[in-house]
Amino acid sequence: MAELSDQMLIARATVFGNRRAFDTLVRRYQSPLRRFLMNLTGGDNTLSDDLAQDTFIKAWTQLASFKNKSSFETWLFRIAYNVFYDYIRSLKEIQSMEDVEREVDSLYHEYADDGSVKSDIHQALGMLNPNERTCITLFYMEDRQIKEIADIMQLPEGTVKSNLSRGKEKMTTYLKQNGYG
Repeated sequence: MAELSDQMLIARATVFGNRRAFDTLVRRYQSPLRRFLMNLTGGDNTLSDDLAQDTFIKAWTQLASFKNKSSFETWLFRIAYNVFYDYIRSLKEIQSMEDVEREVDSLYHEYADDGSVKSDIHQALGMLNPNERTCITLFYMEDRQIKEIADIMQLPEGTVKSNLSRGKEKMTTYLKQNGYG
C-alpha cells in the first residue's frame, strides 16, 4: 500500500477527525522533531520528550489552522521552536530578548556540564547564541534549506545566513582549539 501524503493525512485528520491519520504524522516526524529539540536543550532527553509531546498536542489542536503555505514539517518545526522558547520564558518572567538568550545559554550549559552531553559537537554548539545554535542545528543536522529555516524562525533569509556563518566560524574555532583539523 502506498504511503499517504502529508496533505492527505491532514485532510483526513481535520475533516473526519481521524486520529490514526494524525498518529501517522506523529510517527513520521517524531524522530527529526525530537532530535531538533535535543540539540536545543543540550541533550536533555526528558525535556526534549516533554517539549515534543507539547508540540504534537499543539499541532493536533491547531491542525485546522494549517494553511499549506509551507510543508507540514516546516509548520511543525515552527511550533516546536515556539514551544521551546515558551518553556524558556516560563522558567522566569523575562522582558528582553537578551535575557531570553542568556537563559537559553544557561539551560544549555546546565545540561552540557552535567556529563549528559559528552560530544565535542554539543560542546561547540554550547558556545553559540540561541539563534546561531538553532540555525546550525536546522541546517546541518536537520538538512533544512535557508528559506525553510527563515520560515521556522520567522527571520529574514539574510539573518539566517549570517547566523549560519557566525555559528560555523565559532564552532570551527572551538573544534580546532580542541584538537580537530
